[in-house]
Amino acid sequence: MSKFSTLKKAALAAAMGLALAGQAVADEWKFALEEISGSVQDAYAQKFKQLVEEKSGGDITVTVYPYGALGESEDLTELVANGVLQFTHGSTGILGSTAPSMQVFSMPYLLSQNNKVNQELLTESPTIYGPMADKLKTRNLRLLSMYPEGEMVWTTNKVVRKPADFNNVKMRVMASPMLVETYKSFGAVPTPLPYSEVYGALQLKMIDGQENPIFAIEEMKFYEVTDVLTWSGHQQFTVAVLSSESWYQGLPAEQRKIIDETVDELAPYIFDTQAKYNQERLEKIQKAKPGIQVVHLTEEEQAAFRKASEPLRDKLVELAGPEAGTALESLEAEIAKLEQKY
Repeated sequence: MSKFSTLKKAALAAAMGLALAGQAVADEWKFALEEISGSVQDAYAQKFKQLVEEKSGGDITVTVYPYGALGESEDLTELVANGVLQFTHGSTGILGSTAPSMQVFSMPYLLSQNNKVNQELLTESPTIYGPMADKLKTRNLRLLSMYPEGEMVWTTNKVVRKPADFNNVKMRVMASPMLVETYKSFGAVPTPLPYSEVYGALQLKMIDGQENPIFAIEEMKFYEVTDVLTWSGHQQFTVAVLSSESWYQGLPAEQRKIIDETVDELAPYIFDTQAKYNQERLEKIQKAKPGIQVVHLTEEEQAAFRKASEPLRDKLVELAGPEAGTALESLEAEIAKLEQKY
């Protein structure tokens, strides 16, 4: 909240007053994003808005707030927990401070290369919607759904094909202990920075690279200040859709049904949409900067990073506790079973 302007503070204070007075359960639902308009999160929220308004016959309106309108990611989850906002997206690295087992999604090479497997896992997993979701409820956060926004891509100023190539490379990461440890294991120098500061830090050579799905690299123009795009296969950026638990439970049954049905319908939609967005944005980058180098690590090259990251299993338990280690084993078992299915 300290980053907000005086005007925003006043507006949010007024909203807080309404929420505490029990008037936030009105016909307007507020959905705040970690990303800008035109992003994958925006696509999700806009489709959510359309479906909710249709299903309610216009009795409910959904207002979508893009990145920066109401604060950084940490601010948004706090506003939802306090009942000021009704919905937001939450990065798993940030949610790990409340639900330590969420840190498993920072583990390299956890998710499947088959998104049919990932879709079922992220929308139906008994591990995710059992122990993980229960932990978030202790902070008054309701986990509605999860989905990947696309494969994480490195943008750097030199080609990185093996861990040794990361020597002395300052890579921006979110403020997540597991992400910091991941890039240490890869051989890089992890540098936590807010999302809004990444472009300037790249431009001023304060950092040498960063990771994000390709759609984010395009919309935030990170490709303008780096020369190489690398698909390493190490991770997909996974995000949670959150609501206020107490607000949700206080809704009439028909409104809870609208939310649940909408979230279920959005799962296949957003998986298809993120794939389309990332392909379109790659084409835009290549058109805007024809000389940018595109690198896809081979299976052998990926194996070197897999091996380098093996100690992270113990580091996960050290940083996030035994429940995170149990969650990792459970998710790996679920993924293996789903890969046989598909």
